[in-house]
Amino acid sequence: MMEFDKQNGLPEKMDFSEDDRRFMQMAIDLSVINIEEGGGPFGAVIVRDGKLISKGANRVVPNNDPTAHAEVVAIRNACQALGTFDLSGCTVYTSCEPCPMCLSALYWAGIERICYANTKRDAAAIDFDDSFIYDQLRLDYDDRSIHCEHFMRNEALGAFRRWADKVDKVEY
Repeated sequence: MMEFDKQNGLPEKMDFSEDDRRFMQMAIDLSVINIEEGGGPFGAVIVRDGKLISKGANRVVPNNDPTAHAEVVAIRNACQALGTFDLSGCTVYTSCEPCPMCLSALYWAGIERICYANTKRDAAAIDFDDSFIYDQLRLDYDDRSIHCEHFMRNEALGAFRRWADKVDKVEY
């Protein structure tokens, strides 16, 4: 069952399971606790087969790491816990809709399901606005705010040829 969220213009799922409620509450609780620990208001947990695999909170400022978003931290912790880079069959519960970087990381990790509470509009309302990244991706390289230069392709292709010819590579 979906209920239309008039404030965000999005359908919000209302018929989620008790497990969904429990794991989402964990992510939300992490986001609240993390504020008191010097991080941003974001938390995430990764679950497989109804079991908690890992937790993550936004540690950008405390770790001086712009990639230390809750979902990325949770992915790193899950991969360490499971001893694999493949998180197929896992669900992430995150206190906020993933930003472009986190969404990409979740896809790369093979996450099966993404559940989120706050929306990207809610995040923008407290100055966590990622719309500029989406805008940049639509632009030609010459029009982006970060100058992009392309050179030495032929030299770099050597590594790609070696990878393509490698018989014992692990695909990912």
